[in-house]
Amino acid sequence: MSSTTAYGSRRDEKMTFFDHMAHWFTWRRFIFALTLTIFLTTILFPFYWMVSSSFKSRAEIGGRKPVYVPAELRLDAYRELFDPSSEHFQNFGENIVNSIKIAIPTALVAVLLSTLGAYAITRLKFRGREMMLNSILLIYLFPGVLLIIPLFAMLARIGDALGFEIQDNLAVLMLTYLAQTLPVALYMLSNYFKTIPYEIEQAAQIDGSSRLAVIWRVTIPLAVPALVSVAIYTFMIAWNEFLYALVFLNDRHMFTMPIKINTIYNDPSPRPHVVMAASAIMSLPVMFLFLSLERFLEEGLSAGGVKG
Repeated sequence: MSSTTAYGSRRDEKMTFFDHMAHWFTWRRFIFALTLTIFLTTILFPFYWMVSSSFKSRAEIGGRKPVYVPAELRLDAYRELFDPSSEHFQNFGENIVNSIKIAIPTALVAVLLSTLGAYAITRLKFRGREMMLNSILLIYLFPGVLLIIPLFAMLARIGDALGFEIQDNLAVLMLTYLAQTLPVALYMLSNYFKTIPYEIEQAAQIDGSSRLAVIWRVTIPLAVPALVSVAIYTFMIAWNEFLYALVFLNDRHMFTMPIKINTIYNDPSPRPHVVMAASAIMSLPVMFLFLSLERFLEEGLSAGGVKG
């Protein structure tokens, strides 16, 4: 037994690094590594191309041969977005503020309304509860473009009756985003609330807590992963949405980032490096949220996606 072990150790010492790699690298591992490489390349390369193109010159980005690495890191595109002394100053900071004004309130209101609605669906007993939940989700199956004309007409009548304009009104635009995001938010939270034991809430009610106090002190702390998932989902929709903003916003000073990027892209003098720079800036907050809150997203989506 000892001689066999000694022989094996001497054989391992004689094996080179490539011999060890050939012994370890089986066909199954090779296929897995190849698949993972292709998957990561298809995800990361477009983002790399967007960021690197924002530092290229017009000749590099518009040439026939692709330039994968710019000759130098030029900041011309970013100066055009933020520097007032630039020849084609875009005042992109104003568009960032507009997107923040619409995205953050949309996420907060969606979380608040979906929390109350999902709690009522899962905890209160009334006729047609399951039908109501399924009908809410059924609404989301229709494309958002079908709701533009009815929403615009309805909001226009309400605006005429109450005396406010629906055009260039970020609060009105937020209502249209809520119409798109609330159905899925309600469905996600209701399924997550079903995983929370009802006995915990009953114990709090026996101790004298009201229904709202139970929601605030018991249900919400236990549902943080699902609430974070809903907040990020609604924030992402409002942050990236283009079609509704294009219909409801006409004033250039009220444009959100997607509308401003489209305006730069359709400029008579094309500047694709500026479009890439603006797109890179627009992508950073969503990427930061996903990476920093990945733990909550994984738990919230997995638990909320299984019907209890």
